Amino acid sequence: MIGAMRLRNPLFAPADSERKMAKALAGPADAVILDLEDSVAEARKAAAREALRAMLPGVGRAGVIVRVNPAGSAHHLADLAAVVPGAPDAIMLPKCAGGAELAVLDRQLGALEAAAGLAEGGIKVLPIATETAAAVLALGTLVGAKRLVGLCFGAEDLAADLATSPRLPGGAYPAATVTARGLLLLAAAACGVPALDTPWPDPRDPEGLRREALAAAADGFAGKLCIHPDQVAPVAEVFTPDAARLDWARRVVAGFAANPGAGVFALDGKMIDRPHLRLAERLLALE
Repeated sequence: MIGAMRLRNPLFAPADSERKMAKALAGPADAVILDLEDSVAEARKAAAREALRAMLPGVGRAGVIVRVNPAGSAHHLADLAAVVPGAPDAIMLPKCAGGAELAVLDRQLGALEAAAGLAEGGIKVLPIATETAAAVLALGTLVGAKRLVGLCFGAEDLAADLATSPRLPGGAYPAATVTARGLLLLAAAACGVPALDTPWPDPRDPEGLRREALAAAADGFAGKLCIHPDQVAPVAEVFTPDAARLDWARRVVAGFAANPGAGVFALDGKMIDRPHLRLAERLLALE
């Protein structure tokens, strides 16, 4: 979550399509990622950037994220300069190479916030942190990064870097991708932020989406990136705890509130300790 914003089902919308952006922003997704990177052709990037410069100040909804082009690319700084004055909730940084890159981005955002008269640190950062093998090996350097509100697992670009398929027949991941996925979950936990799963690439396959989302939730992901409006509702359903789970979480929180000095207490015949409290608080944040 970013403040009061959930991150169960962020929906991508290309910044060179006013119609698709308007539909996404008016829809039920927890957050909308206005994309200047992969979904915008090179010849249209400048126009898309100017469209966002004009649009962002009047968006009027929470949960607005802008995916800029990667650090070091010809468009990166121009993207930041165009969108920061519009005060999006967060910047999505693709192909994030590690903590040093996030430190540079923090300084860039700070300078642009000051120039725009915005409070320093108000714009957060949501990196896609596994799009290259080198980035996977640098995940530990993200711990302690400023502005960080989540880590995103990206399977498609990683597969290209590994010269393999993103998924094997049947939907399983190749071995190196499985390793990267697990390391991303560990890094997110170490950073104290939610992990978001890679998009399901086929909007025409709702069963595949649900299967992968359920597996992601079981593994500890807090949400899943969406590439089509039809994916938003099913993903939200998977990543919203059911009534019984929420009831358990409320009773855990209430039990510790009633016994603030206790390290453990019994609930429904089972011992509940402080790790259960942290889990309960995480579940309630997804309510």
